[in-house]
Amino acid sequence: MFLTHLIHCAITGRNFFVTPSDSLAILAAHADLIPFFSQQGGLRSVARSMPTSGAVDLVAKRLNLNLFETPTGWKFFGNVMDSKTMFQGPNYNPVICGEESFGTGSNHVREKDGMWAVLAWLSVLAHYNEDPSAAFVHVEDIVKQHWQSYGRNYYSRYDYEGVESQKANDVLNHLRSQFTTLPGSVFGPFTVATADEFTYLDPVDRTVSYNQGIRILFSDGSRIVFRLSGTAGSGATIRLYLEKYEGDVGRVDLHTAAALESLVQVALEVSDIVKLTGFESPSVIT
Repeated sequence: MFLTHLIHCAITGRNFFVTPSDSLAILAAHADLIPFFSQQGGLRSVARSMPTSGAVDLVAKRLNLNLFETPTGWKFFGNVMDSKTMFQGPNYNPVICGEESFGTGSNHVREKDGMWAVLAWLSVLAHYNEDPSAAFVHVEDIVKQHWQSYGRNYYSRYDYEGVESQKANDVLNHLRSQFTTLPGSVFGPFTVATADEFTYLDPVDRTVSYNQGIRILFSDGSRIVFRLSGTAGSGATIRLYLEKYEGDVGRVDLHTAAALESLVQVALEVSDIVKLTGFESPSVIT
């Protein structure tokens, strides 16, 4: 089943949901099966927003593709698409790009395109089901095959909605105060590699975007990311993104909540979000 309303798209199989991050990675890994890419000589680049999981990064590394990690916002993908035509820079097309909030697209249009993503997935499904006499290969089968090859990026987003703006900023300031002390810290199986605030130097138009989210990166490839959204009038939403990479193919079928449980505890500890906001739990978990 494909749920779409022109620009957004959710991919689901038979009792199986595909996260937008995994969908992006799987389409990139199967780009040679998608006519839009194969007719242009093959996929050249992939781009994702910073909070989106690094699943597509693994594909880009294996297939030697250009990789762009941008702030949230489709305009940054647009620059990648227009690098040659508008900025007289390198040609990064064809490119596939996406965000964790159900947006996937390519350089045929400067916006996410849910119908295009559906057609891309149908191309992949058609390839795996060329033989009508063979057992049907479902969406779930394709996703699990991908995990067996690349490992799995367990991923979830916690939204704390309607937080008083001052309290929301207190959480971010508390995290910023630990940038120099967190690296090297050990939390159970996790060792902090770096802690910073994401800044993006656009390689196409050379603009700089500051304060795009606080990141805590771990030595095993896991991540915790905090971002604010919303206005002062309605309160703020704290978005907490959790990602744990699992390269052991024997452990790629865990329930997401179970796989992320220990990382969630680390996020709560370092952010002190319960104490600083008064929220005992997130408003929404996706």
